[in-house]
Amino acid sequence: MLALRAARLFDGHNAALISDATVLVAEGRILAVRSGGGTPDRAEVVELGDVTLLPGLIDAHLHLGFDASADPVDRLTTASDDELLAGMRKAARTALAAGVTTVRDLGDRDYLALRLRTEYAADPASGPQVLAAGPPITITGGHCWFLGGQADGVAGVRAAVRTHAERGVDVIKIMASGGELTPGTHSHQAQYSTAELRAAVEEAHRLGLPVTAHAHAADAITNAVAAGVDSLEHCTFMTPDGIEDRPDLVEAIATAGITVSLTLGIRPGTVPPPRIAARLAGLSDHFQRLRVAGIPLVCTTDAGIGPPKPHDILPHAVTMMVERVGNSTLDALRAVTSLPARLCRIDDHKGRLAPGYDADILAVAGNPLTDPAALLDVRAVYRHGQRAH
Repeated sequence: MLALRAARLFDGHNAALISDATVLVAEGRILAVRSGGGTPDRAEVVELGDVTLLPGLIDAHLHLGFDASADPVDRLTTASDDELLAGMRKAARTALAAGVTTVRDLGDRDYLALRLRTEYAADPASGPQVLAAGPPITITGGHCWFLGGQADGVAGVRAAVRTHAERGVDVIKIMASGGELTPGTHSHQAQYSTAELRAAVEEAHRLGLPVTAHAHAADAITNAVAAGVDSLEHCTFMTPDGIEDRPDLVEAIATAGITVSLTLGIRPGTVPPPRIAARLAGLSDHFQRLRVAGIPLVCTTDAGIGPPKPHDILPHAVTMMVERVGNSTLDALRAVTSLPARLCRIDDHKGRLAPGYDADILAVAGNPLTDPAALLDVRAVYRHGQRAH
């Protein structure tokens, strides 16, 4: 038995911190969370000092196969499987060292993230828990077509979902709009019709899988909402020259109860691509409208797609969620712990520090509830009860 002692603890949900906290861990699970008091005689006590314990962070949208270089697509498309896997392991370790103990890879090549999922399940201290979508489903020549998930028409989309399910994915990712990373596609244009997206949702739900839609354009978001997707990635309402103001669509998302994954976070000293940089102020206002509408917002990163997005960027994204989106620090911390756990359907054992939950635990100096930048000062990371950093 392991007893972790710390000055403070945030359990992933409640506003009140537990002071003089002790977390008892055995066989990778949390046995108890206490304030004050002694520890069992048989426990190995680890005094972590003036730190805050919180659940290991969850990044519900990143790409382990993209190396955060100036041309991540070239590297991914030219590397052998062994070379690409080596890079993915490095990316996963980078995320873990930042306190990210669970990642959801929303687009890889050849289902390689599923191999990492198996590796890290057998050796939890070596990497985060991996959830994987495999190659995202996209139209022929569409956004991220080079990952291998091209499918057209209702029948083609249904078949692609079945193939993904047979490979064992955790979620279906479908490209409802174009994107910034793929020449010849455009974020402000829809790729799939409502009928095609509905076919993906129906087939995925029949097979017990959630569907998340990459969707920038308002038309793509409209189609995805009508199709009944479980979540939306980005959800920027991009137009050729700005951000569209669509109160009716914001209300539709809120009424449907669809979770929005805001891909936030920029490495200090870097700038996003020009089309995104020109829209930052508009995106900030837009994301605030989503928040005010009561739409569930999860903080994610899209890590790997370029130099501003390394795989340890999630703590910076939390600060951005507070400063640019207007979330309280409490809600921003929930948005990287308990809320993404619920989105990813793992909230029965991830995203909280509570008895019965996985012992994925982050220790940071200071108090992230008063200063989210405290997340940048990592003092310890435990994955399934094992010290990983």
